[in-house]
Amino acid sequence: MATLSSPPTTRPGPGRPATPAPTDAERAAALRRMKALALGLLLAMAVVFLVAFALQGRYPWLEYVRAAAEGGLVGALADWFAVTALFRHPLGLKIPHTAIIPTRKDAIGASLSGFVRDNFLSADIIKAKLDSVDVARKAGTWLASPTGAERVAKEGAAVIRGAFTVLNDEDVQTVVEGMVRRHLVDPPWGPPVGRLAERVFDAGHHHSLVDLLVDRASDWVAANYQTVTRLVTERSPSWVPSFANDLVGDKVYLELSKFVAAVQADPNHKVRGSIDAYLKDLARDLQHDPVMIARAEGIKAQVLGDPEVRHLAGRTWATVKKALLEAVSDPHSELHHRFTTAVRDFGARLVEDEELAGKVNAWVGDAAGYVVTTYRHEIAGVIEDTVARWDAEETSRKIELQVGRDLQFIRLNGTVVGALAGLAIFAIAQAVFGG
Repeated sequence: MATLSSPPTTRPGPGRPATPAPTDAERAAALRRMKALALGLLLAMAVVFLVAFALQGRYPWLEYVRAAAEGGLVGALADWFAVTALFRHPLGLKIPHTAIIPTRKDAIGASLSGFVRDNFLSADIIKAKLDSVDVARKAGTWLASPTGAERVAKEGAAVIRGAFTVLNDEDVQTVVEGMVRRHLVDPPWGPPVGRLAERVFDAGHHHSLVDLLVDRASDWVAANYQTVTRLVTERSPSWVPSFANDLVGDKVYLELSKFVAAVQADPNHKVRGSIDAYLKDLARDLQHDPVMIARAEGIKAQVLGDPEVRHLAGRTWATVKKALLEAVSDPHSELHHRFTTAVRDFGARLVEDEELAGKVNAWVGDAAGYVVTTYRHEIAGVIEDTVARWDAEETSRKIELQVGRDLQFIRLNGTVVGALAGLAIFAIAQAVFGG
């Protein structure tokens, strides 16, 4: 059975720290003392009534005492019955409309739920309260402080570690693999690569790469005279004299050097034009030529086959997981430093930037209003459902511990007010009809 629990502390006032709330044992002791006081006063009224009733014939002024004691006794008994009837059947007698809390617990919960829903869970009330609080600047002041930023970073790190603890590596790997297949493997490569390449080639962005390749070719030729002449010698007939091979090798090397130098020096060289034409044709073929598109798909299949995709997904997740865990676990890491700095900067902006603070306050108010308007019945229903799960007798006992001591003042007041009322009624009657 679910039971009520006492709050751990009382709400602190301005400049006053929170103090521990009384325990159930302390509340029970205070309730017993108040019950004893109320009962003692009731018994005192009964004794005074009996004495005054017995002696009023001898001492007529005791009639006033008797009337006061009689009124106090009636008031004390009536209020004892009323207070007791809230929590149990008086004297164990199952009188109708007694033991109200245990017998009507669910109805009380439903009424309380409706009261909270209709009077507190209103978008206008919530927005008005949030506007008066100025959530943005209060949050900004806290976030801009070192303590607040560190707390946010610490809690964020705990969330990340908790998420990695809960997440199953195989499940995440499957998700990553599915994303790779959906966005990288399944779509054809040829047309999008061709469109991108066509824009690059039309804009001339590839010329720098061509320049680099020509420069590297020139450097290679300059450094490989022996390689060029040896290749000429190896490919010439065996009957050709060696001096002829040397002459031919020198001539080939010289012409090759001149050719590369000419290509390097002339940005409008025919070779460069041929390269441009070839690349642009390749870009168009990747978009429109079925044979070239099929070749691109074949290359994709070789690079990203099933084993490769799964291996890529596994390595990606393992790398991300390791890097994040190391970063969030190290308070001196670059990630931690940047995150806390970003939090402090955002907090400072919330304090200093009125426009941003206004937007945040408006967003918070709208979000709270939407939640309250959309889920007010569900939120209030928590009260009704919670009360319905409580044990009736335990609920009655707990509530009596919370408010029973104050209710005993009703009995004390009833005794005093009853005595005064009885005395007043008797005095007026005597004045009017007493002769």
